[in-house]
Amino acid sequence: MATKRKVIITCAVTGAIHTPSMSPHLPVTPEEIAEAAVGAAEAGAAIVHLHARNPETGEPDQTPEAFAKFLPVIKQRTNCVVNLTTGGAPTMSIEERVRPAATFKPEVASLNLGSMNFGLFGMLDRFKDLKHEWERTYLANKDIIFRNTFGQIEYILTTCAGNDTRFEFECYDTAHLYNLKYFFDRGLVKAPLFIQTVFGLQGGIGAHPEDVMHMKRTADRLFGDNYRWSVLGAGRNQLPIAAMAAAMGGNVRVGLEDSLWAGPGKFATSNAEQVRLVRQIIEGLGLEIATPDEAREILSLKGGDRVGF
Repeated sequence: MATKRKVIITCAVTGAIHTPSMSPHLPVTPEEIAEAAVGAAEAGAAIVHLHARNPETGEPDQTPEAFAKFLPVIKQRTNCVVNLTTGGAPTMSIEERVRPAATFKPEVASLNLGSMNFGLFGMLDRFKDLKHEWERTYLANKDIIFRNTFGQIEYILTTCAGNDTRFEFECYDTAHLYNLKYFFDRGLVKAPLFIQTVFGLQGGIGAHPEDVMHMKRTADRLFGDNYRWSVLGAGRNQLPIAAMAAAMGGNVRVGLEDSLWAGPGKFATSNAEQVRLVRQIIEGLGLEIATPDEAREILSLKGGDRVGF
């Protein structure tokens, strides 16, 4: 019998886009982030993608000290692959953004492949009752440029070069795939590339099926067999795009970083709920989810025993 293809589920548990007033289920404290990651892993996520927050206000916090409060707990309680953000928040410097990955030497770190306009202001139409003043200021800003220059990308790559950390390359538009090709051709990144194509954020490519097809075709042409494809859809696009990608041979990412929802008008009560929903789609297609160790093999990761936490 033919071996079934294994689908890697990544769960991004809190992020830096949504703010605490938007959902009572968004993890904010270190304890909540740890529980969310463990729950997602138990539900079937092979990889958990992690940000940290100020436990009082919910603001994004990229200090290693903030990450240190939950990383050992997650490592002790699960075998999942830990993926640390180098995106942080669009308002942070590149030096701030890379510090957790440089400090803790994870198996995987995210890496954004290009600068872009970054618009969260549309959320103010849906979420008007905000508890913290920083939330309104942050969301209303129409002048955010999420800077990811060639120099900044190279800075992250060289800073983490000695750690054997591999990257989840986040590509929000077609040009970001070409930027990755530049680094690939110069030997600064190596196969298999783990490419996360991102759909539906204001400032990036849209969430139409043709957008998904276009990004996949472009990645196929640029990288051939040298990459592993994954997708994330923002907001209500999360599960439809995951279903499309899984049927096309891809991997998937869910989590409250990307969407607060579990259906029309229905808040997801946990990250684990979203993992279970996408797992149903994957298994309904006759596919199997990858275990953490299978994900390590697929992505050629160094192993959880070689991280710095």
